[in-house]
This record gives sequence, structure tokens and C-alpha cells, in this order.
Amino acid sequence: MFIIFQNIWRVLLRELHMMFARPLYLFASVGVMLLSTFFFLTLMKGGAAEKMPVAVVDLDQTSISRRLAHEMQATPSVDIQLITNSYPEARAAMQEGKIYGIFVIPDGFYRDLVDFKRPQMDFYVTNAYTVGGNTAYKQMLTMVNLTSGAFQREVLRKKGMTDDVIMHRIQPLTIEGHMVANPWGNYSVYLVSTILPGILGLICLMLTIFAIGFELKSRTSHAWLRAAGGNYTVAMIGKLIPYTFIYMVLGVGCHVILYRFAGFPVYGSYGRLMFGLLLFILAMEALGITMIGLLPTLRDALSIGALYSMLGFSLSGFTYPQMAMLPPVRALSYIEPLRHYYLIYVNEALMAAPVENSLPNMLALTGFMLASLFVAPRLHRALVYMNYPLK
Repeated sequence: MFIIFQNIWRVLLRELHMMFARPLYLFASVGVMLLSTFFFLTLMKGGAAEKMPVAVVDLDQTSISRRLAHEMQATPSVDIQLITNSYPEARAAMQEGKIYGIFVIPDGFYRDLVDFKRPQMDFYVTNAYTVGGNTAYKQMLTMVNLTSGAFQREVLRKKGMTDDVIMHRIQPLTIEGHMVANPWGNYSVYLVSTILPGILGLICLMLTIFAIGFELKSRTSHAWLRAAGGNYTVAMIGKLIPYTFIYMVLGVGCHVILYRFAGFPVYGSYGRLMFGLLLFILAMEALGITMIGLLPTLRDALSIGALYSMLGFSLSGFTYPQMAMLPPVRALSYIEPLRHYYLIYVNEALMAAPVENSLPNMLALTGFMLASLFVAPRLHRALVYMNYPLK
């Protein structure tokens, strides 16, 4: 047993020397995570996208139309970049990517309001920018509804009705919305809390593939195995220990920033959430071993790993709900570790659910680790015989 620990220590020291000799390892892990954390925390610091650029095409040119544009500019979600009476000019600005939406106030808008007619309000958004277009659409639709209600209120006031009676007429039903676990409606709570661990998982997968594949490419696998006493398992444990430690420190640091300093909510067990993060890191490392074991060529394994990791962001369900996916795509989501970590995060951080809810996902992450055992003989042969192409 002492010899095993001695061999693990020897491999660990060898890997630390290689890690510090090549700054790529530290930049691709520590550097990328620091930059990603700073970027996403400052991307939507208000909790949602703000000041989306739009244009107003004012064909009415009256005091009421100018007031409508002024009130729209006062909202936090949109920023009027262009006010014009030419629709082609606004359309050209949208095609150039300068604005995300066009709000058209028709000619005769004020006259139709006074005559109790129903003026038609048109607005256009671009779907080339999903967040910007949807935000602009939502805000312009809200402004139309508020304008209609404000006009009805003024008319009914002139008829002598009290404000209480007016509000019951304009809005007979009052809706109270209570958002579970996120009463602020902060989109960053859902986005950043999953996308940053997703980036960490991408780093784990790619660096694991690179660390092992580089041994094959540079034909140093014999020296690696000799340091491990010829034991494949000892070689893998010694190589992955320093990386796992770095990934876990990065993950815990990221969580501290999110849940202690940024104020993101954690209503459940912080310990189980950290345990889920550890399982997620180990699962991504195991997948890296599996991919380089199936394709013991560095270039091919990195390509497959990048494609697999990027699909995880779409299949995890934190941006597009899994229940709305097609059945074949929904089935594929279960082979992505990020999907299981996301469910653990929802259960522990947002729902404060009992451990039974997270246990199936923790077992699934453990299953990814076991999958690497099936490629162990193939990868061991690749390390011993080095009979795979170098490119």
C-alpha cells in the first residue's frame, strides 16, 4: 500500500512539473474561469437585459405621440436611438443591427383616440438577436396596453367616475404574481448559476483530454507509466489529482462569489450543492478519459469533446425547457452531466427539496464515472504500444 501511495505521489509531482512548465494549463483553467465569471456577472448586473435600442416611427407628429415616445424612453428596458417619420429609415437601421425593434405610431393616432376609434399600433422586432428582440417586443407591447388604459381612464374621469370605479372597469381582475425562489425576477439567477459550472465542466473535459492525449502525441506515456510503477489506475489517479483540486477550488470560489457576494439565493443544503459540484467535475473528467480512450488521437478527441460540451448548454434545460424538446432530443439530454447538475442546483438552491429529489441525478453523475472503466483496457494499450497517429 505504501508503494502505491509513493507511486501516486511520484506521478502527481511529475504532473505538477508539466503543468507549471506549460502556462496553457493554468490559463485554460484559472484564467478562463476568472474571465467568464467577470463577464457574466457584469453582463446583466441589473438582473435582465436593459436599454435595448429601438426606433420610433412617429407618423402622427402630435403631442400625444411625442408623450408616448417620451414615456417609452423612461422605461429601463429600451433606449430610443432613433425618432423619425420615415419607416424605410428605421428599417435600414434594423438591417444594419443598430436597433432591435421598431415602434410605429400611425398617422391619425390622436384623432382616432378622440373619436373613440381603435388606432392600429404596429411594432417590429428582429429575431436575429433573441434576447434583444424579445425584450424590445415585451416593452413595446406593455406600452401599448398602458396607453390604452390611460386613455380610457381619462375619458371615464371626464364622465365623472371615481378612480376606484374606473380601475374596476379597466382592470376587473387583478393578477398577483409570486415567483418561486426568485422574487426579483433576476434572470442571472438562472443563467449564471448554471452557465459558469457549465464552462467549468467544459474546461474539465477538454483539459483531461489534452493532458492524456498530449502524453500520446509527445510519446511520453512510457515515462508516465514508469512513474506509476506500470499501474494504469495509479497513473490516472496521480495525473488527475492536481486538476481535480484546481477545478474544485475554482468551483467553490465561483459559488462563493455567486451565493455570498452577488446575493444569489440558496434555500436548501449548500453542502449537497457542493457535493453535486464535485460529482459533476469527476463525471466530466471521466468523460474526458472515455473520449481519449475511444479516440486515442488528440485532435479527434478534442473535437468530439468540444461538440459534446457545447451541446450540453442547450440540452441541460436551463435556457430551453426539456419538456418542450422533441422526444429524441429529450432522451439525449440525459447523457449530458450538466443536465443532472442543473437539476441538483434547482432542487438544492431554489426549491430546498429533500435529498431524495437530487439522489437520482447524483447517481447518474456517478454512472458517468463508471463509464470510463470500459475504455480502460483500450487506453492502457494505447499508452503502452503508442501505435496511434500523432496528428
